Amino acid sequence: MDPTPGQRKAAFVVIVLALAGLGIFLVRPGASGSAGPAQSPPASGAPTRPASGPATVTRPTAAASAPAVAPSPGPPSSAASRIYQWLPFTPSELARAASVATRFGDLYGTFSYSESATGYVQKMRKVITAQLSGVLARAYATPGVAGQRIRGKQVSTGTSSISSLRAFGSGSITFIIVIRQKITDTRGVSRSTGQYAVTVAGSGTSWQVNDIELASAGNS
Repeated sequence: MDPTPGQRKAAFVVIVLALAGLGIFLVRPGASGSAGPAQSPPASGAPTRPASGPATVTRPTAAASAPAVAPSPGPPSSAASRIYQWLPFTPSELARAASVATRFGDLYGTFSYSESATGYVQKMRKVITAQLSGVLARAYATPGVAGQRIRGKQVSTGTSSISSLRAFGSGSITFIIVIRQKITDTRGVSRSTGQYAVTVAGSGTSWQVNDIELASAGNS
């Protein structure tokens, strides 16, 4: 029997709880807010980015929206196990997808003015699709953005954490990721925080990021 809308909604709540219990080590806490100039990573429809530009790739199919639910610590219950029977992925697949999403977030927000576009995307090659790699490389090399990065001798270190689940579909999961950057340039040190919708596609132990947008822009 197909799950009712109420059951699907309950499933999302339990998934978030299960994610906390299964992979809380993947979610690194950090303070919110930002300081300094807007230097967060690129996103679709948002030109304020140090590393790249718009990234619009394949969107998840037949995705179901999820309410934003703050994770609570604790192992998955037997109810959670039953709910996973309704979903197109297992607890271990969810944990693996989350790991790929946060690894991507770390790399996405990390760059150096001395780094070429090829070098920037090369370090992400294991966690992003070839199509997204091309999008990020082109955006990173955009003359205005690249010129500002080089003139300011910008070096950024990015760290990321999962805020919530937004949606899932057959073979795709969209996470809301918070990416924090510590940026050093000729003016000193600044910090920036951005929230992004990151879609991971795949199955089993094989997952790759195929889309990133500002969380406010959608990606659902």
